[in-house]
Amino acid sequence: MDGGCERFDPGDGALALYAQAFVAEAPAWFAALMAEVRWEQHWLSLFGRRIAAPRLSAWYAEPGCSYRYSGLSLAAQPFTPVLAQIRACTEALAGHGFNSVLLNLYRDGADGMSWHSDDEPELGPAPLIASVSLGATRRLLLRRRDAHDARLGLDLGDGSLLLMEPPLQCYWQHSVPKTRRAVGPRINLTWRRILTR
Repeated sequence: MDGGCERFDPGDGALALYAQAFVAEAPAWFAALMAEVRWEQHWLSLFGRRIAAPRLSAWYAEPGCSYRYSGLSLAAQPFTPVLAQIRACTEALAGHGFNSVLLNLYRDGADGMSWHSDDEPELGPAPLIASVSLGATRRLLLRRRDAHDARLGLDLGDGSLLLMEPPLQCYWQHSVPKTRRAVGPRINLTWRRILTR
């Protein structure tokens, strides 16, 4: 693990990018997750329509951690050994504990993620989100909720860790835009702490 960190402070929350955090581990982690994760095609409710998410996803968590977004309820699967290893490494750099992870598989440039914030009630009022990227480099865009011309873009490469620090989710949205550029598959793991009763 490499602890070199680049910080970005756009106001109302900050980002910490460890571009080389898990470069050595990334190939083995990517191969294991591609083979072992139970990838699912989720269907989302957006503006009254039911559409296929432009990516495959999976939800792994400790018992009692449920998660809902875009009209979708996800049942938790127990952590696999490789996910437990990635969690331990992520927690060591983040200095923060996580009890759940949403995995997204972007199969190629036609897969993406629309503008959103990770601000579901079960994450609490100001969550810290840890995003681990494996595989192809994709661009993450951020924009302010109240001023869409205020933007920031980061290229997230293989083995990188991005910490989105509180209260960023309250004021900023992020997306992974689709691209016509030839690009290979990418797995993104967003580690979270679900508030349980």
